[in-house]
Amino acid sequence: MRRSICYCDPNQALAGETNTWKFTYTTSVSLPKGTRLKFDLLSAGRDIDWETPSVNLKNTRNVIFGKLDNGKILQAKEIELPERFIPQYEFILPSGIEAGGNFTIIIGSPKDNETAKRKQGTRAQCNAQRRRAFNLFIDSTGKGHYTEEPEVFSIDIRGNVLKTIRILTPSFVTRNKRFDVIVRFEDEFSNLTNNAKDDETLIELTHNHLRENLSWKLFIPETGFINLPNLYFNEPGIYTIQLLNTKTKEIFYSSPIKCFAENNKHLFWGLLHGESERYDSTENIESCMRHCRDEKAFNFFGTSSFESPEETSNETWKVITQNVIEFDEADRYTTFLGFQWVGERGEEGIRQIVYTKDSKQLLRKKEVKNSTLKKIYKSFSPKEIISIPSFTMGKGYEFNFKEWDPDFERVVEIYNAWGSSECTKKEGNLRPIHAHGKAGVSENAEGSIQKALQSNCRFGFVAGGLDDRDLYADFYAGDQEQYSPGLTAIIASEHSRSALADALYNRSCYATTGERIIVGLSLAGLPMGSETTTAAKHGLLINRHLAGYVVGTNKLKRVEIIRNGKVLQTFTPEGNSFDFTYDDMVPLQKVTIDAKDKKPPFVYYYLRVIQEDGHTAWTSPIWVDYIPPAPGSKKPVKVVAKPVKKAPIIVADEEEEDEDDFEDYDDE
Repeated sequence: MRRSICYCDPNQALAGETNTWKFTYTTSVSLPKGTRLKFDLLSAGRDIDWETPSVNLKNTRNVIFGKLDNGKILQAKEIELPERFIPQYEFILPSGIEAGGNFTIIIGSPKDNETAKRKQGTRAQCNAQRRRAFNLFIDSTGKGHYTEEPEVFSIDIRGNVLKTIRILTPSFVTRNKRFDVIVRFEDEFSNLTNNAKDDETLIELTHNHLRENLSWKLFIPETGFINLPNLYFNEPGIYTIQLLNTKTKEIFYSSPIKCFAENNKHLFWGLLHGESERYDSTENIESCMRHCRDEKAFNFFGTSSFESPEETSNETWKVITQNVIEFDEADRYTTFLGFQWVGERGEEGIRQIVYTKDSKQLLRKKEVKNSTLKKIYKSFSPKEIISIPSFTMGKGYEFNFKEWDPDFERVVEIYNAWGSSECTKKEGNLRPIHAHGKAGVSENAEGSIQKALQSNCRFGFVAGGLDDRDLYADFYAGDQEQYSPGLTAIIASEHSRSALADALYNRSCYATTGERIIVGLSLAGLPMGSETTTAAKHGLLINRHLAGYVVGTNKLKRVEIIRNGKVLQTFTPEGNSFDFTYDDMVPLQKVTIDAKDKKPPFVYYYLRVIQEDGHTAWTSPIWVDYIPPAPGSKKPVKVVAKPVKKAPIIVADEEEEDEDDFEDYDDE
């Protein structure tokens, strides 16, 4: 039986290439006069998608039109579709086409010369894709009864010319312990490519402490990436691996690496809330997970579709659940099953609910047993789920933390691509929730994270990425201020779901606005997220010894120690890395906050880091509870110490500082 033929000219493209594209359909049956043909670009209308053509034949570039074998030109008609940004394009045959005849759809320049085809054509999509599909629907009746199964054209989209080299490294390593590095050769759109301008391009690898006899030279592989195994550092310190393109003399740098003398912790990067700009994380969860693992080099990823049936059907949830199971791989990539739940305005807010186990049910709000957060929490034990308040300062979706649950709400989203909920703009928020028009969402101070901390809510900080689903859908296409997608850093003992979930529960995490800034903070030897009391460490009554480090991806602008919502100390480093110590010598009783809930007065500290390029990081806080000395007990001896100057004091690595200088007071 004769079959229809669909072919493209050209049949492959470079990402972002401008050209004129021909889609020729050779029919296997005769098509009568009046036959309707409907062409679908399968585009979402984003900047990275195939450029949307015009149907106006008077335009000189980026036009879509049809062409018969006799040379007759047919104008396309736009067919708008609900919930689609890009129309389909319909053609009506003015005469019949015999079996074996051709109908060609042209997208690009109306002029038939090579220069115009490229300069006045249509831009291809910006992401590489194998067998990128275009659909053609046919209605031989001419009455709008299109076939359900379309004819399919396909074009291979490959990476464009080499633009940058990305070096993927771990953030924490230990002296003399080996680790692997992945080098990605990418075009300007972050696609893998081996398309160098010179076939003899040579890449030279080095780092700031590399011995002269250990220089590596690399050719660009056909795959566009290469794995470099068994690297290690001989001495503790801050390292940055660099690659030199010997032809262009361009130098490319990795994110910073902190090498410890001894260390049993690892730093993992990823997202619990957010999706990829390239792939929808609900309908295309497999592509999204693969993209985040392989191209974004995430160590973990959590699904975050909304629980509503309109956003996530039961069948879609099954697909998401299955992909979470399949992609989870110890020591490589950790996946979390999660979803977003929207509660009462001002009382429950938006929640990212993360499961710590596989194959769990989607909790729909319309079901009585899942209609409130309290009901949901009664169905689970702590550590089975992590409930993350998100976008807490978004007016209309705010959460005031009055019903904060310390067992389930162990971390809070301090930032996502739509702004920071740390504090208000007047209080110094550099990335406030803000809209340029009346249709957007503004900030509401009731959802301020600092305000919640003042009320003795104790949670760590995580960051969300970009989200254009459900309630965020209008933001993406509207006037809402959009920032860079955030990143969450988790410090854990090993790369597994259970270890990362335990670290989140213990608040061993911090947030950034998207850059892999390395940050550490300790108080009296206790890491970020910790709680302690003056009963356990008596010396804290007199002195809170803070120590930490920052390794930026850009020059550091300010490093701020925040105490009780106010800047206690500001450092202004002169480079990318910075170690510090600071002794808060004000008597604890004078600076504590009244808990107002029959709990001890307390003080909390966290670190805020701001780079010259505007990127920011926030460590999870550390809390100290004030427990007055028991009657008759000896008070700790006051130790006179010199005030700490603003200049940084370089200290040993954090894990070597086990005890506070003022905490050991033995009764004599």
